[in-house]
Amino acid sequence: MEKENIVELKNISVSFDGEPVLNGFDLAIRDREFITLLGPSGCGKTTTLRLIAGFLEPDCGDVMFEGKKINGVPAYKRQVNTIFQRYALFPHLNVYENIAFGLRIKKRPEAEIKKTVEEMLRLVNLTGLEKRHIDTLSGGQQQRVAIARAIANRPKVLLLDEPLAALDLKLRKDMQKELKKIQQQLGITFVFVTHDQEEALTMSDRVVVMDGGKIQQVGTPQDIYNEPKNAFVADFIGESNIVDGVMPEDYKVEFSGHQFECLDKGFAPNEEVDVVVRPEDVDIVDVDRGMLTGTVTSVAFLGVHYEIIVDIGGFKWMIQTTDEHFTGDQVGLFIEPDAIHIMKKSAYSGLYGDYSSYSEEIDHLSDTGEEA
Repeated sequence: MEKENIVELKNISVSFDGEPVLNGFDLAIRDREFITLLGPSGCGKTTTLRLIAGFLEPDCGDVMFEGKKINGVPAYKRQVNTIFQRYALFPHLNVYENIAFGLRIKKRPEAEIKKTVEEMLRLVNLTGLEKRHIDTLSGGQQQRVAIARAIANRPKVLLLDEPLAALDLKLRKDMQKELKKIQQQLGITFVFVTHDQEEALTMSDRVVVMDGGKIQQVGTPQDIYNEPKNAFVADFIGESNIVDGVMPEDYKVEFSGHQFECLDKGFAPNEEVDVVVRPEDVDIVDVDRGMLTGTVTSVAFLGVHYEIIVDIGGFKWMIQTTDEHFTGDQVGLFIEPDAIHIMKKSAYSGLYGDYSSYSEEIDHLSDTGEEA
């Protein structure tokens, strides 16, 4: 059954100093989903979060909560809580009192406060640390206190603005799993902001990819990765080879001087298109078996696989493979029909997808004696 929308942003526009940040922006957030706003710095992610929280009012458009317009409703009256990148914990209060803070402001009875704080401590795995002072806690523990404090008031929506950015990689990965688990246990809506693609793909029910104050695509992590709408999305989510192509007819595409079978249809005859091929979907084969042939220009070993750059007619392709190859090798590329994804031309066409600069960076790192 389709979940109902808990938050809706309708035709929102926001400008700062005359510069539009969001323009005609529409987004519906479903009840109890984990939705992530993903995009580069300055794309409007945090502005969107602040609109929902009530820290910012739109120049025009409506902010809706459970079907009711909440423009002008102050932040403290909204059933929404926010966790910031800097956790904004109270250093003079211990763990227990930090978590209890919002409940005390609402003048809840002491017995209820005690029961709720104990439940929150259990949920974020901090039982036994209630008397500890904030400055004696690790970054991950402080993060958990911030989560516990934010959810103690039982908000219907929790907004998280890059809350894992300050943590080291291993702790981030642990906290990603933890946050997803907490969200499922509580059954509340999480709206998460990040510029980290892997984080978005790992945690979300749906991902909203943003650039320039506009939504480029909304979908499940699988949709966004496998069926990107344009070159920006394809490039921003993972690595992509993006080449110019032509669709002579349905299920056929020409690029790099070869005609390929593909699974796409619905384009005009001979329509110019962008073609995406993910690096892990290309097989390196002997030259005589290759649909395309080229020269290996750089090789980087990344533990799980090699990242190999192959020059095909001046366009640098990235291939990820577990087979070892060497700079200067002549190789063939074999591409299955289901590895090819066709996109309409867009304002982003021609801006992404060639790895020329990538191989120069690797050469430069090798020259300076650093590891690539």
